[in-house]
Amino acid sequence: MDKPSFSPYFAIGIGVLSVSSAAIFVKLANGTPPSIIAMYRLVIAVLLMLPYVVFSKRHEFKHISKKDWIYSGLAGVFLAFHFILWFESLRYTSVASSVVLVTLQPIFAFIGTYIFFKERFTIGALVSMLIAITGSVLISWGDFQISGWALFGDILALAGAIMVTGYFLLGQGIRKRLSLMTYTFIVYGASSLTLIGYNLLLNQPFTGFPADHWLLFLALAIIPTFFGHTLFNWALKWVSTSTISASILFEPVGASILAYFILGEQVTLTQWLGGTIILLGLGLFISSTSRKRRATPPSPSHEGEGFH
Repeated sequence: MDKPSFSPYFAIGIGVLSVSSAAIFVKLANGTPPSIIAMYRLVIAVLLMLPYVVFSKRHEFKHISKKDWIYSGLAGVFLAFHFILWFESLRYTSVASSVVLVTLQPIFAFIGTYIFFKERFTIGALVSMLIAITGSVLISWGDFQISGWALFGDILALAGAIMVTGYFLLGQGIRKRLSLMTYTFIVYGASSLTLIGYNLLLNQPFTGFPADHWLLFLALAIIPTFFGHTLFNWALKWVSTSTISASILFEPVGASILAYFILGEQVTLTQWLGGTIILLGLGLFISSTSRKRRATPPSPSHEGEGFH
């Protein structure tokens, strides 16, 4: 295996910090409809990818099967609604609550593989899931004490986690047949078209936003998308998927710290306690499922990194 040009763990650290910024950029774009923020994030990302895909990957498109086109398109629809729901949740609840609840995605993914791929649960996975769910209930209860709208935001964040799970489950088989950039370009394109149609249907304004909001759209397209997930995918050549998944558990920590210093958001006692319990449960869950995979023949992966 080639020696990396710099430490994969340093790249992962940069990636975690980058994805932690997504919720902050969304909050800073307050006043712009969440679906518009999501649309411009993906449209700009597609435009940035377009020259590379056209000159380096265009030959791959003629070999894509009809089934893979359909599944990639559906994955893009799920990704679009993940962003709509998650970005909308940030209007009602705190960065800390929203990000940590969206981070529950690996558990929804495991449930999905149980339903669709007959993946078996281990005792360790079940216990760790119950721990994480306990943490989410604690956060939701604490937020409800603050405001019913905060609880509504928590529900939207959980719905966003379910949507990104659908995105990963639809894409896991296709990624074995398509290169990362080709698949990502198709999914982002389908997601962009979904969001454009959604915003047209709701008659949302496409222009007229403050100049700094356009910079925030660009920052969302570049920092959490390319400096976040591109670095994670680069690091996968030298580190395990479990390491990437475990590292992303630090995203809620990074997002909460950034929210404290940039937005002045305080973290309540129930958010601290519930978030800690969720991250502990997710850490145990990832450890348990990783040991199970090492002990059994390979099966469809459900352990993709979260998409923020």
